[in-house]
Amino acid sequence: MSLLVVGSLAYDSIETPFGKADKIVGGAATYISLSASFFHSPIYLVSVIGEDFSPEMWQEFKNRNIDTEGVEIRKGEKSFFWAGKYGLDLNTRETLKTELNVLADFDPKVPEGKRNPDYVLLGNLDPKVQRRVIEQLQEKPKLIAMDTMNFWIENFRDEVEKTISLVDVLIINDEEARLLAEDYSLARAASKILQMGPKYVVIKKGEHGALFFYDKNVFFAPALPLEEVFDPTGAGDSFAGGFIGYMAKTDDTSPENMKNAVIYGSVIASFCVEEFGPSRLLKLSEMEINERYKAFNALTSFEPYYIF
Repeated sequence: MSLLVVGSLAYDSIETPFGKADKIVGGAATYISLSASFFHSPIYLVSVIGEDFSPEMWQEFKNRNIDTEGVEIRKGEKSFFWAGKYGLDLNTRETLKTELNVLADFDPKVPEGKRNPDYVLLGNLDPKVQRRVIEQLQEKPKLIAMDTMNFWIENFRDEVEKTISLVDVLIINDEEARLLAEDYSLARAASKILQMGPKYVVIKKGEHGALFFYDKNVFFAPALPLEEVFDPTGAGDSFAGGFIGYMAKTDDTSPENMKNAVIYGSVIASFCVEEFGPSRLLKLSEMEINERYKAFNALTSFEPYYIF
């Protein structure tokens, strides 16, 4: 199976109540690719960077069989940069600085030999950019998943809805789902989003788990209670990477298998938040993933006892 990932490669400066990290590697495609690499390889990566991008992370991509042929490198320019500060509950954040740099006029180009992927994950980008990727594909993939954010929904709703109509899975958080559907009820919001075109909607709720909607069904994945949470920046993208990596590995697009993908996405995200940036992902082992998967299973495993 082949997996195509599109998104930003960037630098972040992050401040939380528990510490601060200046100019560390970030970007949606970084977290997605690293997370997906635990399950599947190769991964075809499409993005854009300046010549300042980390050579250490570039080597890490190669070590993990993340194919960077589709990454445009612009000499003399800088990579995308974002700086943000989180509140005490880590659910609210303030953007301190955004420098689009090479991302300002990013025109993704899927390499000729990579235009027939089985699975695609469109990271958070301009919806027109996401759509240009889809337009370059030679055949319809088995599964296309996408992410978006409130900025695009608020300012480019028509473009967002056009792109959503072309994908199979929409992965967004609860705030974005309510904004997109213009409905506070997540159940009603999911129903309205499904009418926009996708077959499946995954709504991330941070420390409160994730909801998976399809047809008239809903599946709930809990969040593992963690003693240490330092940086939630890449959690959503790590979730998406774990989700699509598992789907590509198992090559089973049934809703029942997708439930497992939601759990594995939650597993990877739970590791990501334990340290700043992607550093925890870089040290993560398959054994740790398996153990935490068991811990997730134990959260909702019980023997039913019927009294009526």
